Formats: sequence, structure tokens, C-alpha cells
Amino acid sequence: MNERNILVVAHAGRDDTVAAARRVIELLRASGARPVLSADDRAELSAVDAAFMDVDTLGETVSADDLELAIVLGGDGTILRAAELVRGSSAPVLGINMGHVGFLAEIDRDAMDDAVHRVIARDYDVEERLALSVRVKDSADDVVFETWALNEATVEKASRERMIEVVVEIDGRPLSSFGCDGMVISTPTGSTAYNFSAGGPVIWPSVEAIAVIPLSAHALFARPLVVSPDASVAIEMLERTSGTGILWCDGRRSHDLPPGARVVVRRSSRPVRLARLHPAAFTDRLVRKFQLPVAGWRGQDGGLPA
Repeated sequence: MNERNILVVAHAGRDDTVAAARRVIELLRASGARPVLSADDRAELSAVDAAFMDVDTLGETVSADDLELAIVLGGDGTILRAAELVRGSSAPVLGINMGHVGFLAEIDRDAMDDAVHRVIARDYDVEERLALSVRVKDSADDVVFETWALNEATVEKASRERMIEVVVEIDGRPLSSFGCDGMVISTPTGSTAYNFSAGGPVIWPSVEAIAVIPLSAHALFARPLVVSPDASVAIEMLERTSGTGILWCDGRRSHDLPPGARVVVRRSSRPVRLARLHPAAFTDRLVRKFQLPVAGWRGQDGGLPA
């Protein structure tokens, strides 16, 4: 690959994001790299500023396989969208936080210029995050839908007034059946997202595991579970259930689940690659994002770190 193709992912909904995208593209070009936009981003950004019209387009002039890296301007939702755009390629994703509360972004926007220079110098590490492979089978056991997730796959009730009845299965063995509002199957990356809101455990990214969390379950044994990263987790919509369900993956990809449908979740053979500029402790990230009280901590050496 002679040309260095860098995907820039940004939406046109905020003036500061548009300005940041303009600056990143300018820096990339000045360094001899070729900026690339997705077709949707290019159309939306060009409607705000015609200067974006001469940027190369992903899937038209540049393929995902030819991308070196994706620079993402936004919060976790934009980073999830970028991970979807580069899925199937080896390009890592570098998140630049534009003022959102999130866990996936690497740096804040005030360090944007330095981040681009380090991308050009290839001065970054790549962290691989466990992703999920998700399949939906019908009542005849035929696969009718396949997708993936970085954060979580959720089976939810499609109707507000009706719960769904499910059987939870781990590694081919039934665990329990109950009525509930849904089930969340989460990665460590997603443990601070939907899983967290549902009362599931926070899992450090370095831990390889899958969490299974019931949503408002009508059962005594309906606690969050942490299973092996190599486990197969299945959620089956019981035939007798009066409600229909829907599968959501990362809140972006969905599929309807009639009674008898079965959702099978396993570790994906292809992880999501995140570019990292600074080796930051996940504990520090939790403290910063949730503004946790740490006053009084003396540190192992008897004093606060410098």
C-alpha cells in the first residue's frame, strides 16, 4: 500500500466537530497522507462546507482493506460507528473525545494536532478488544441473521406492555427460564455501557470474559453472570411467550425475534483494534469519567504520586 489512507469519522451536527474534521484533513494532507470519509459523512459535511466534497470516499475511491487507521471525532457512539465502517479490515480506531462522556476515546480534542502527528509517525500502540459474534436462528434452527458487537448484544421486549419469556443456555446446557424485559450479553468494553446501567459488573478491559445480565427478570435466580470468553451463550424466546422481541447490537444493528427465535452469542474471531497513544490505567479512566471520590488515598509509597 503506497498511499497512506486515513479514515476520518465525524458527523456534521456540531460546529466544533466540523471544524475539527477540517483541521484533521488539513494536517493529514500536509503530511502526505490521504484523508477518506464515509459516503454519509462526506454528504453531511459537504452540505455544511463544500470543501469536504474533494475528500476521497470509503467504498468508492478507497476500500476498507486499504485503510491504515481511522481517526474518530466524537463520543462512544461515533467510535462504534467507526468500528462498523472498518469491520473486516485491520485498521485500528483512534478516538478523539469532542466533549462527550465516554470510555473508548483516547484523548481530548485539545491534543488533536499532536495525535495526528503521532498517527503520521506511527507512534501508537494497538489494543485488541474482545468482540461478539451474534447469530439468530429461527424455530427450525436455521441461521436467519448474523452480525457482531463490540459493546453488547441485547434481547429486548418489542412491546412496552408485554414481557418476554426466555431460556438462558450456557455452553449447550439450559440454565434457567423466566419472564423478563430482556437480556444483555456484554463484553468487557461494554461493561460500562448498557451492562452498567442494568446493574452488571464493571469488567477491566484486560479481563477476557462475557457478562450475561437479565433486565427486570421475574425470577429468584436472575443475577448477572460472568462466563468464559470462549463460552457459547444462547437466549431462546420460548414458544409460549406472549411478547415478541428484538435483538440490538451496540444499539446500531437490529433484528426482530418472534417466539421460537434463538440468539447465539460467542466470542468473535476478529477483535476490534483500538489505537492508543497513552498507556492509561483503566482505574484512572473510571475515576475521571464518573468523578469518583478518591480524597484521602495516600498511595503505596505513603504519598500521592507526583
